[in-house]
Amino acid sequence: MRIKLNEYPQRRLLNDEAHARPFEPAATPGQLSYIAFLNRNVSAEQECWLIGELCAWFDVAPPEPGRVNFTVDLGPLRFKWARHTEFSSFTFSRYGAAGEPFSGNALELLPPDWLAQLPGNVLLATHAVLLADVDLPVPLEEISARYFDGHDLIGAQIGEGSGTACTDFHIHADGFARYLVIDHSMGQRQAGRMLQRLFEIDTYRMLAFLALPVAKSISPELSDADRELAELTTAMSSARQDDEPALLDRLTKLAARIESALSLTDYRFSAAHAYYELVRRRVGELRELRIHGVQPFHEFVDRRLGPAMDTCESVARRQRVLAARVARASSLLRTRVDITHEKQNQALLESMDKRAQLQLRLQETVEGLSVAAITYYTVGLVGYAAKGLKTVGVHIDPELATGIAIPVVALLVALGLRRMRKALMHEG
Repeated sequence: MRIKLNEYPQRRLLNDEAHARPFEPAATPGQLSYIAFLNRNVSAEQECWLIGELCAWFDVAPPEPGRVNFTVDLGPLRFKWARHTEFSSFTFSRYGAAGEPFSGNALELLPPDWLAQLPGNVLLATHAVLLADVDLPVPLEEISARYFDGHDLIGAQIGEGSGTACTDFHIHADGFARYLVIDHSMGQRQAGRMLQRLFEIDTYRMLAFLALPVAKSISPELSDADRELAELTTAMSSARQDDEPALLDRLTKLAARIESALSLTDYRFSAAHAYYELVRRRVGELRELRIHGVQPFHEFVDRRLGPAMDTCESVARRQRVLAARVARASSLLRTRVDITHEKQNQALLESMDKRAQLQLRLQETVEGLSVAAITYYTVGLVGYAAKGLKTVGVHIDPELATGIAIPVVALLVALGLRRMRKALMHEG
């Protein structure tokens, strides 16, 4: 009986992610060529088109649109493509006896000029030869002189002694680095895993090193910014009020410079740290056993890549500390400017309060004069009215009527103005 489950919409996608880039089995003897390039200016569709051209040459089906990894048997060789966040990789492999190590490689079987269409951002190119220990033409002590131009070897027994891997991490005259892997007792799957880890160690090592030129280029700018910050903080202690706006403007521009540099480099430094951790993890997965007289992979990583990553981390930390120092200095200066502004505002408010009091007094004076003026004109009208009434025969004394009207009119006018002022104050 089949049970129907209400699945999370992305359940199968998440499950398949663990199997998206499986290790390719590697048979002994074999030749592999690995190329990794930065894909920042190349879309997945462009890479699919390039791989489609290769598939058409060998008359096999191309990758489906939307793929970011692809493995196919081309007949005389196998091809594997994997697209990652920052880089893409091509792995070509052919198996069977092929004569002297590094005298030939899997790329010889590719169409003419196909490799010339690769983007101009190749970061790593390496040839690897997988041999059985009985097929090694020379003793281990002569490998460097025979296949690595006499360079110091980096290598170890891998898989707890089931194989031996050697390289010099140099780019040789053909533009490729070299790996020689000797199979003592590895199966095809273990050999494939070990080769893939070796390629990833080299790829992530180069990706981590991308941050080193950035760190070196930004260090002088950080030194200049540090000196300018020291000058500004010294000037702040003795600055006058008129100097504060100029100092704040310089601090703001300095903060903008540092934040701009931080935004441009923070991703690169963070990525370098992540790649360094991947390198160390892949080296640990090799399960090395030391070969007498040969520098092992973990020692090479610690001595050569470790200091470079320490430099990048130091510059990144210095950058963050400098940004924090500029922010604190800006905050202090803004606090000082704000206090100055508050004092100015307080003085302005006190001045406005005094002016308001003067205006109130002036208003009261004007109000008193207004009462007198209105009373004068109103009493005059009363006097004229009394004289008119006397003329028409009404028994009234105009002077007496005028004298009586003065206090009455003045009181009514004063009360009216007071009531109007209270109404205006209530509305305000």
